Amino acid sequence: MTVEFPGMRRHMRLGVLDVGSNTVNLVVADAESGLPLPVHTWERRPRLAHRLPADGTIGDEAMRRLIAAVGEAAGEARRAGVNRMFAYTTAVVRDAPNRDEVLAEVEKATGVRLGTLSGVEDARLTFLAARRWLGWQAGPMLMVDIGGGCLEVAFGRDRLPESAMSLPLGAGRLTREFLRNGDPPSPRAVERLRRHVRDRFAEVAARTSWESPRTSVAASKTFQQLARLTGAPPLRLGPFVPRELTARALRPWIKRLAAMPSPKRARLPGVSPHRARQILAGAIVAHEVMRRLGVESLRICPWGLREGILLRELEARQVPLGNAAWVPWD
Repeated sequence: MTVEFPGMRRHMRLGVLDVGSNTVNLVVADAESGLPLPVHTWERRPRLAHRLPADGTIGDEAMRRLIAAVGEAAGEARRAGVNRMFAYTTAVVRDAPNRDEVLAEVEKATGVRLGTLSGVEDARLTFLAARRWLGWQAGPMLMVDIGGGCLEVAFGRDRLPESAMSLPLGAGRLTREFLRNGDPPSPRAVERLRRHVRDRFAEVAARTSWESPRTSVAASKTFQQLARLTGAPPLRLGPFVPRELTARALRPWIKRLAAMPSPKRARLPGVSPHRARQILAGAIVAHEVMRRLGVESLRICPWGLREGILLRELEARQVPLGNAAWVPWD
């Protein structure tokens, strides 16, 4: 949902508030720049998915953490001079049985009404971000994104994809459903997860016609951390350093990760402590997608859904150019 902050209008600043499975992120960008380059960022980790029950219900304690984080984010947005903010939540709240109650309680306590994006909308906007980052030279492009709750896959030759799909194969969701008992999990649990991912993705992919892409690209923190784990340059070197994830380098890491408890995984290059438990599920999904789609390597894109939302807003604005203007698009 879009939130208007009254006050300063001379300098338009846009904000995106992203409520995910583990983190709440605020990104602020200047509308006049025409690019989703952040001038201010903010993050909290209420860890909504922590100890989430199997049915995905958001409990009272998680609700309190969420309300506190959204309230802080709203204050931060005002201090950063945000005039217009798009606030949304991803699968962890979108798919919760008590979603409407959660959204109502957050709005009552903070004044911020969180919107929900469908998985397909998520895929389309992330594809837009990847297209703008890589440019038209990327040609026909395949984009994959592993979030906490869902896997998104999209393909297209234009700025928006021609086909997009979302599957409940997120790293956090699968960890809760298949790997919640045992750290490290049992070999039997890992094999059950691998079969589930293989069967679920194969069932959908078989019904989808995929053109051979010129460029295959991955977005999301999961892919960034898997790439670093397999030898890509660290993120501290900046977003313009080329990074990729190869199926060949990823495959042996699945067995290694499965044998490690999460505290040991958290000491590996690129693996953050709050993603250490779910990185195994993320690796399994990534490898199965690459195997099924015949992709040997994925280019890592530092832009994702938040940048896609900003781009959608920026490109819809009418920007004068002499006697002409950009036309808003759908």
